[in-house]
Amino acid sequence: MQRRLKLWHMNTAAGQDAEDLRNSRKGAEECDQNKTWWQRLGPGIITGAADDDPSGIGTYSANGAQFGYTLLWLVPLCLPPMIAIQEMCGRIGSITGQGLAAVLKQHYPRWLLLSCVALLIGANIFNIYADLNVMAASTTMLFGIPFYTALFITAGAVILLQIFVPYRLYAQILKWLCLSLFGYVIVALLPGVHNDWPKILKATFWPHISLKSDSILAVVAFLGTTISPYLFFWQAGETVEEVIADGNSDGPGERMTAATNQEIRNIRADTIIGMTVSQLAALFIVVATAGTLHRQGITDINTAQDAAKALLPLGPAAYWIFTLSMLGTGLLAIPTLAGSAAYAVAESAGWRYGLYRRFGRAKSFYLTIAVVVALGYGINFIHAISPIKALVYSAALNGVIAPPLMIVLLFICNNRRIMGERTNGLWANVWGWVGIATMGPAAIYLIYAMLMEKA
Repeated sequence: MQRRLKLWHMNTAAGQDAEDLRNSRKGAEECDQNKTWWQRLGPGIITGAADDDPSGIGTYSANGAQFGYTLLWLVPLCLPPMIAIQEMCGRIGSITGQGLAAVLKQHYPRWLLLSCVALLIGANIFNIYADLNVMAASTTMLFGIPFYTALFITAGAVILLQIFVPYRLYAQILKWLCLSLFGYVIVALLPGVHNDWPKILKATFWPHISLKSDSILAVVAFLGTTISPYLFFWQAGETVEEVIADGNSDGPGERMTAATNQEIRNIRADTIIGMTVSQLAALFIVVATAGTLHRQGITDINTAQDAAKALLPLGPAAYWIFTLSMLGTGLLAIPTLAGSAAYAVAESAGWRYGLYRRFGRAKSFYLTIAVVVALGYGINFIHAISPIKALVYSAALNGVIAPPLMIVLLFICNNRRIMGERTNGLWANVWGWVGIATMGPAAIYLIYAMLMEKA
């Protein structure tokens, strides 16, 4: 009797999983109908959009206000390593049919897996705290509702939307809110802003390096908000879900056919476009804030109101555009932060997971998402940091954590037991190590400078 009951449960579970797969593939087919080529772009473009989250907007704005154009050289420096690292993540997901944590669990020592997951979760929780903080502050600025009310509504909405709304549909809706970032492009190009374009061009391609602690903090924050650990796990996990939705797998780690050359080319094209758009947005945010706030002598921004002043050349709509930018990018990025942590925890623990599954079929996975968001929400009640400063500090934390995780990625992508014939080529390795060689020493020097100043 017990054996029959066990078989019944197994068959029922298999049937429910099959239904989830059918729904996922049906949703993918419906989303693909009547799409232009750019609408078919996948995890790379979503990852690029999520990279310009409130932490990114706040960090780029703070850097532009404090240092003017002098840190623009970080934009072209970051782009090739950013593309290389994110392409590696997508390639790992496509070839193995597994996320990063699952690959680490299968092929590397447990201490390495747990260390990577712990670093990721710690950084993500603090990043969620900072993003929720400024989203609530922006909402309060615009609508006048109490900060903690706005904070509760925002955190609750993020959790409910990610659990009950398919992320594929969710991302399609939110991308329109993210178009508010074009406000910075318009400001940067307005004749009345008086940007010095020859100076901008020089600053973009001629590095200006200072060893002062505030400058190093700005550099590490810029690098960390651009090349962020949560994006590594997210793009790999989302690529696995794409493999499943396309019918090439019946579940994570169960790839039925080998990745084709066309799949790998699509991942590269998707990643290049997504990361390039992300960095163009970063460039214009810095230029816009440098041409407005820095030019007016406003070099220290702490509140949402301070940051929103960069858009004042657009008139009364400035605060609306800023708030929409923060809410749109935050609602897109926080599920990415929480989702990447949930992928890592579920893969490490061997739980059933995947955003294509219903809540009832992956409760632990979805509850992990809720817990990570709730922890980020709770930090707002422990220690108050100004919204913009919190964003910069969370970006700097990502900048400190990213280099060791990038080294792990390079080891995975050069391991033939994992990647087969699709290990890294020369340029992927070169740009990966350039990123590590840039971010690692900057992070070490920042930690050293902070310790010395404390002493």
